[in-house]
Amino acid sequence: MEEKEVKKVIGLMSGTSCDSIDAGLCEVYPDMSVKLIKGINYFYPEHIREKIFSAFRNEIDIKDLCGLNFAVGTCFANAANILIEEFGKPDFISSHGQTIYHYPFDTMLDNISLKSTLQIGESSVISAQTGCMVISNFREKDIAYGGQGAPLVCFADEKWFKNSLVQNIGGISNVTVVSDEYDTFGFDTGPGNIMIDYCTQKFFGKKFDKDGEIAAEGIVSESWLNCLLEDEYYFLNPPKTTGREYFSNKYIENILRTAPSEPQDIIATLTALTAKTIAQAYERFVPFRYDNVIIGGGGAYNKTLMKFLRNYLPKYVQLKTHDDYGISNNFKEVMAFALLGYCTYYNIPNNLPFCTGAVKRTVLGKITY
Repeated sequence: MEEKEVKKVIGLMSGTSCDSIDAGLCEVYPDMSVKLIKGINYFYPEHIREKIFSAFRNEIDIKDLCGLNFAVGTCFANAANILIEEFGKPDFISSHGQTIYHYPFDTMLDNISLKSTLQIGESSVISAQTGCMVISNFREKDIAYGGQGAPLVCFADEKWFKNSLVQNIGGISNVTVVSDEYDTFGFDTGPGNIMIDYCTQKFFGKKFDKDGEIAAEGIVSESWLNCLLEDEYYFLNPPKTTGREYFSNKYIENILRTAPSEPQDIIATLTALTAKTIAQAYERFVPFRYDNVIIGGGGAYNKTLMKFLRNYLPKYVQLKTHDDYGISNNFKEVMAFALLGYCTYYNIPNNLPFCTGAVKRTVLGKITY
């Protein structure tokens, strides 16, 4: 095997919330540690972002989706080029892409599985417009080996943390359980910011609830919260993943039919739902006493969400953020995909079957020269 060296990698990521493309220049070391040199948030052009949300709603045709794949590739390249202009070319770019659809179910057609995932942001466009090698499309290989193609960040969590529950709260919430006594495992706990953001936009004309200020003004409807907590997803055993396909606009509009009348109370209750489903997931699926929970993602900045989570977790549990460990809350996933790309480059298996359900360890990612 080629002797590993330090590599400069630009990680590119756009999550379920689709609020921006996160781009980070990282140094990845042979011991699997990652240093973030600089991270930026590159905002999609307005009409491109609108088109992406149309794709989420299944409101565009194949021609538009085809074009959008290349257009998003240009946006990813633009984000990378901002960093390249300042720091020069990296050794390669590692791109997660923009998830459009994720279908982790074993539906069969003519005895052939339809389990699948689709991330757009054409790697050939990124490569051509940056002049860099690009590693992309990490989820497909895991699915090819029977996994759900997610969560993948567990691989980085296992390298960076010890004896902790590592909780990301993005559009969707997902946890990695790292312990000396158990194989690392992880799963999506449920919605993160996705329903909060939708209702904040619907009722207040804002893209998100900054610092949880709207939720702080509301009162949690315990009866509505208890109703929402009965959703079957929360009771499924891991490994499991979910996304915008399940917690869709249609899903949200359906639950709003029984929501409290005050918009602030809706935001407060949905914020409590995110916190409560995280705490309940730990109660149901973590088979040992845990003392540390480390929060990352946009939810780490939502003070009301963090307050709810503090109240729902056992008092002895220490609640920290990634920043406490020198890892950016905002750019942690960018750093994780830089690491995944590093492993692809060196042909190192970079999935964790206990997290994804795959039948074996394998090397994820495709290389575009």
